[in-house]
Amino acid sequence: MVHSSLKVQNIVATTSLGKPVPLTKLARTQGNTEYNPEQFPGLVLRVKEPKSAVLVFSSGKLVCTGTKSIIQVKRVIDSVIRQLKKINVIITEKPKIEVQNIVASGSIDMSLNLNFLALELQNTEYEPEQFPGLVYKLFQPSTTFLLFSNGKLVCTGTKNKKQLDESMSQLIKNVKEAMERAK
Repeated sequence: MVHSSLKVQNIVATTSLGKPVPLTKLARTQGNTEYNPEQFPGLVLRVKEPKSAVLVFSSGKLVCTGTKSIIQVKRVIDSVIRQLKKINVIITEKPKIEVQNIVASGSIDMSLNLNFLALELQNTEYEPEQFPGLVYKLFQPSTTFLLFSNGKLVCTGTKNKKQLDESMSQLIKNVKEAMERAK
């Protein structure tokens, strides 16, 4: 039995506040913001606890990055809503949060022969001169793994814990099958 462990490093989530946000006013009154509309239409709002960044768009759409759990995402969105209240933008509806991507890191307790896996697994990219990891794409669920020879890995593309677990199971199954073929 191959053991694996995964730790969520970053969640990207989106929501809509359901009303427009005056970005210039928000930038002028809140010190934790960056806003350069000539370069990018969104305002970056930095939240200290939990440490994260939120892109705020004038449409009221938010993109939250840097959190490690859905509970943290909710705390960050609540923090943004409190800051908006200070400039008289009152959000009455509870925003519906949608996870777009989860980045997790971890390992499987085995060393990996990346040259071999690059040949045996489909949908891989491996250029050791450029980067020491093998890129492996799964389609069901749609996930991308970075695999390293020491068994460490990064997983991206999942939207929930179930998909994350399914991808890991599928990865381990595919790697084991490839290694069986080698025998």
